[in-house]
Amino acid sequence: MSGVERAAILLMSLGEAEAAEVLKHMSAKDVQKVGAAMASLTSVTRDRATDVMQRFVSELDDQTSLGVGADDYVRRVLVNALGQDKASGLIDRILLGRNSKGLEALKWMETRAVADLVRNEHPQIVAIVLAYLDPDQAAEIVQLLPERMRGDVLMRIARLDGIQPQALRELDEIMEKQFSGGSNLKSSSVGGVKVAATILNLMDSAAEQAIVAKIGEVDADLSQRIQDLMFVFDDLAAVDDRSVQTLLREISTETLGLALKGADPRVRDKILKNMSKRAAEMLVEDMEAKGPAKLADVEGAQKDILAVARRLAESGAIVLGNGEAFV
Repeated sequence: MSGVERAAILLMSLGEAEAAEVLKHMSAKDVQKVGAAMASLTSVTRDRATDVMQRFVSELDDQTSLGVGADDYVRRVLVNALGQDKASGLIDRILLGRNSKGLEALKWMETRAVADLVRNEHPQIVAIVLAYLDPDQAAEIVQLLPERMRGDVLMRIARLDGIQPQALRELDEIMEKQFSGGSNLKSSSVGGVKVAATILNLMDSAAEQAIVAKIGEVDADLSQRIQDLMFVFDDLAAVDDRSVQTLLREISTETLGLALKGADPRVRDKILKNMSKRAAEMLVEDMEAKGPAKLADVEGAQKDILAVARRLAESGAIVLGNGEAFV
């Protein structure tokens, strides 16, 4: 079982009131993931539920023994759940008082509504807001912004290296007036080249290339640094065989066949080489039988596979890039 599935079973075992209390402390994205897992649960055996509960109690005992403070417990849980890089931002927000309720409210809004809210703001304000959101939501919002703004906003995100507490507090207060809530900001570390690269990775290929080119016209060095941190579908050709095999176990044949249409021959060869001979033959036959596919559908399937690859890399299950987990 995945961590999300175990969390879903645990919450279902707690009961409605207790589960609701737990969900109150989770981010919008995590609530969506766990909620979807809860909704998909059909029949959970008593043994399976008991195993989840026992594992939870065991881990709780291990990590809250005498001599281990609450900060250490939170840090370990988040790192184990999300990986060091992804957890670091949350750890900062939780342990250092960096959680911004006003900005956090934007994560619950429809992407188009957020885009409409910020499109008339200064690009620096838009950059701060997008850097604060989850990358997949930020990617959708960027594509809804006027084309003339996109390159400028992504360049500003990449150049962010901390924000003055007072500036972020004022921005948070503006959001608070619209969505209510309190603010206890002490400092901020949102943004950076990696955040910009992650957002671009989640956008469609045409928009992604146009924005990178636009940034390159203004700052060639920054554009190259962003590209160095990006991982695209063609880069799968350089991933080690073991990681590719692990990835393939998480991908449906339908998605894989669609993604490989028009893919770089090196990627196609890499994928087929890491499948059994029979499975590879069946995949090729299925691709030929289905004929041409829309470019948008192919790119969508490739993005889905990359999303799974990043999730596996974050958990340490596979390695992407130059021997380092990609996040």
